[in-house]
Amino acid sequence: MTMGRWARLALIALPLIAGCKDFWQNPYTNSGGGGGTGTTTESSGIFYVMNVLTSQIAGYYVNAGTITAVPGSPFPLLAPPFAITVAPNNNFLYVSTTNGIYLYTIASNGQLALGNAQNPISSDQAASMRVDATNSWLVDTISGQPFVYAIPINPSTGMVTSVTEQSAILPASTIQQMTLSPDNTEAFVAMGTGGTAIIPFKAANTNPLGAVSNIAVKNAGGAALSVAVDPYERLFYIGETVAVSGSNSGGLRAFNFGTLKELTGSPYPSAGLAPYSILPISTGDYVYVANRQTSSGSTGVIGGFSLSTSNSAYALTALGKAFNAGTHTVALAEDNTGNFVFAVNYDGNPDLMGYVFDTTNPGYLDPVISTTTGTDPVQASGIAAAH
Repeated sequence: MTMGRWARLALIALPLIAGCKDFWQNPYTNSGGGGGTGTTTESSGIFYVMNVLTSQIAGYYVNAGTITAVPGSPFPLLAPPFAITVAPNNNFLYVSTTNGIYLYTIASNGQLALGNAQNPISSDQAASMRVDATNSWLVDTISGQPFVYAIPINPSTGMVTSVTEQSAILPASTIQQMTLSPDNTEAFVAMGTGGTAIIPFKAANTNPLGAVSNIAVKNAGGAALSVAVDPYERLFYIGETVAVSGSNSGGLRAFNFGTLKELTGSPYPSAGLAPYSILPISTGDYVYVANRQTSSGSTGVIGGFSLSTSNSAYALTALGKAFNAGTHTVALAEDNTGNFVFAVNYDGNPDLMGYVFDTTNPGYLDPVISTTTGTDPVQASGIAAAH
């Protein structure tokens, strides 16, 4: 998840792993619970929202159009959180805090149980982190440190298997966000004004992290805030500030995944100032960008693009409109049913919004549900969805 310390937190571009999808889609048959509002009858998989100010994790699913809390939610944390991620096997949730990284086991109904005798499994205060597709490495970055780390973990228990974590040196320490490619071959780290680092990743190696290369920011004064990879490894994305001309100067940069050659027409205007989160949806047809704010105010906005191919060349086309969110939007996620896109708003109004895909205008997002994720203000700053 994850956009850096406190506010720059998100879970994007999660690998789509086969296995327990049907189990996660609808663990309940009743229509109880609630707190949300909306006009949809769709249901979703389980997802978790991180509340910074109240040090909580709130777990939810949507049941027939109603946002429903999982048993035990919200779950108190032992320290203020920085980042959150769900392992691809859906068995474990990792939460980075000021104390380090805690491990939670996930029950069949989405309820969380704190593991490792309530002690951190690592002292890393990760600003952003992901579990690789083999569930054998927890990869993280720490704000202010020019490194990417790989912590060996046991796929069956989620626990650390060695006290020796591996690392690679980054060209900058202004860490914003990191992600892993769905094919488990690359790690990408957005480093603010330092650009974006590309690190080869091989899970079978003792040190899975390879030699680091770097993509500079597009324009002087710009900063790389977010990274994501197309689910079919066609394109790689960077969200940067000061990337395009105009009052809303945030931009989405798009590169061919294999060659890292930037697409003609990139960067594309993201519809706002600060592209904090990028979400390529699981079908591969569209990519969405959450802008924390626009030039006209603090209300966040989601820009959307369709992806097309012509003569083996890819192109993005902006949708006909942008989609309003709440105050200071910082994170996006798609649930594993493909029914919903969720947006998390750091300063609320509301904390969480859920959108479905419009049936008339392809790619358009219709806001249908919303809720608080605790007793406001909670400063919701990250979301992690089941795979």
